[in-house]
Amino acid sequence: MKKAFLILVCSVLFSVSHSVKAQSAASQDLLKLQEAEVERLTASAEQLRPLYEDGLIARREFEKAEKELEDAKAKVEETRAGIANAEKLAAAQKKAAELARIKPLVRTTSMSLGRAPAVTRSTSGSWSLANLASVQQFFSRSFGRALPISTIGQSATHNRMGWNHGNSVDVGLHPDSAEGRALMAHLQSSGIPFLAFRSAIPGVSTGPHIHIGAPSPRL
Repeated sequence: MKKAFLILVCSVLFSVSHSVKAQSAASQDLLKLQEAEVERLTASAEQLRPLYEDGLIARREFEKAEKELEDAKAKVEETRAGIANAEKLAAAQKKAAELARIKPLVRTTSMSLGRAPAVTRSTSGSWSLANLASVQQFFSRSFGRALPISTIGQSATHNRMGWNHGNSVDVGLHPDSAEGRALMAHLQSSGIPFLAFRSAIPGVSTGPHIHIGAPSPRL
């Protein structure tokens, strides 16, 4: 079972990584075209400048050429930034895949229901709500949709159950789903603590979800 779990996690991360690499290659091709366009527009603007200064062309025509050049330069910078972000994501996914192979997720049995543990724990590392954006970016780039967050910080449910959830986030994913496993691998590789609940546990969990952050202390 553990081997199958690791194979599935690595398979998901490999598929995501392959997609990121394909997108990066396409972005590199686009960048070359955009840089060539900047060179063309730069040459055109340089040719028009003396004509404008000598009063041979209208100011509007020269300013239009300059505006086209600035727009082209902005597109180049945007593409370069996208490539840099894709490279960072690919590196993070590679690290997550390696960690999934050599350091299986630690599972607790103290709260198990039947044979399968009800909770997966990875409590090492640190976490702050300020880091949520990086996790959201990983998930959206990997799966093409927003991270399905159910709770950020404290909620009425946590107040009723008596847990201090102020620095934690709950994500509505089942830990055994492909998305859930990929998210847990990413969290562990990034040194972010989490608890993954596979079922409702009276007084602890209302249902399957992934709790990002250290275990909540009592209020």
